[in-house]
Amino acid sequence: MQHEQVVIIGSGPAGLTAAIYTGRAKLNPLVIVGPQMGGQVSLTHEVENYPGFPEGLTGAELVERMRAQAERFGTRFEYSSIVEVDFTHGRPFTLKDDNGKTYTADTVLVTSGASPRKLGIPGEEELLGRGVSYCGTCDGFFFRGKEIVVVGGGDSAIEEGIFLTRFATKVEVIHRRDSLRAGRFLQQRAFKNEKMNFVWNTVIESIGGSDSVDHVRLRNIETGETYDHPTEGVFIFIGHDPNNNIYKGQLEMSDEGYVITDHLMRTNIEGIYAAGEIQDPIYRQVASSVGQGTMAAMSLERWLSEHEDEIHAEPDLTTES
Repeated sequence: MQHEQVVIIGSGPAGLTAAIYTGRAKLNPLVIVGPQMGGQVSLTHEVENYPGFPEGLTGAELVERMRAQAERFGTRFEYSSIVEVDFTHGRPFTLKDDNGKTYTADTVLVTSGASPRKLGIPGEEELLGRGVSYCGTCDGFFFRGKEIVVVGGGDSAIEEGIFLTRFATKVEVIHRRDSLRAGRFLQQRAFKNEKMNFVWNTVIESIGGSDSVDHVRLRNIETGETYDHPTEGVFIFIGHDPNNNIYKGQLEMSDEGYVITDHLMRTNIEGIYAAGEIQDPIYRQVASSVGQGTMAAMSLERWLSEHEDEIHAEPDLTTES
């Protein structure tokens, strides 16, 4: 059993930023990386909207810079995923990873993010970052002068579709129903937009292309007709799911499953903080996650300082086994 002052669950922008701040505070943080170093942003082809990089850089490059900066200040990385936590029986908190290792921690920062819902069709994974995207704000700029499709009919799909008309010459919204679920105002804006077109009662069965997307196969769910439709980009907006399974029944969550935090990024359990997309259903940007990671790290550091005597009086669990 390995004891830590600070364990950060997840290595996206929020987690890596928190690691930089807690590292500079000499807290020697441990980051449990999770399935992918950097989270979703590591799969983004190019990041051009993060301040300080006027020429842009790839998501992987940004993650590597953040990782190196955190490591410079003493952050350690464990390349595993947390599969079980016990936050309800008091400190120290207990965490177990998928390698069978157990950790105890004085404080925990949850930055395990959220995952975009996927269609689960052929070509979706293979062409991710090469025409398939789950973020119009992140990737829309790269589709200037192109014709693209948007999948979905809710607020996110229509908001992103309208945004994408700034770049694309044509945005076709593929929706499995015969009406949108988005709010009335968004619908009015979309229907008035000359660049937007709607394909009703239709689903995408596959995404095709060799080096990049060049078509989708569509199926009309009423007639059963299938046909290939040329396109240079597929933006999928059918919702996000916070990666919250191991926290259910312990951390307070919204009806949508996002961890609830206050203005200091505190959860309902003292000593447990959350930042990034695990608690943010609205913005979901690198910059907002960095800000939330900063706030959580500063709050966590202050809490540790205020409770230093109390923590040091607890049983010594530093022995590894």
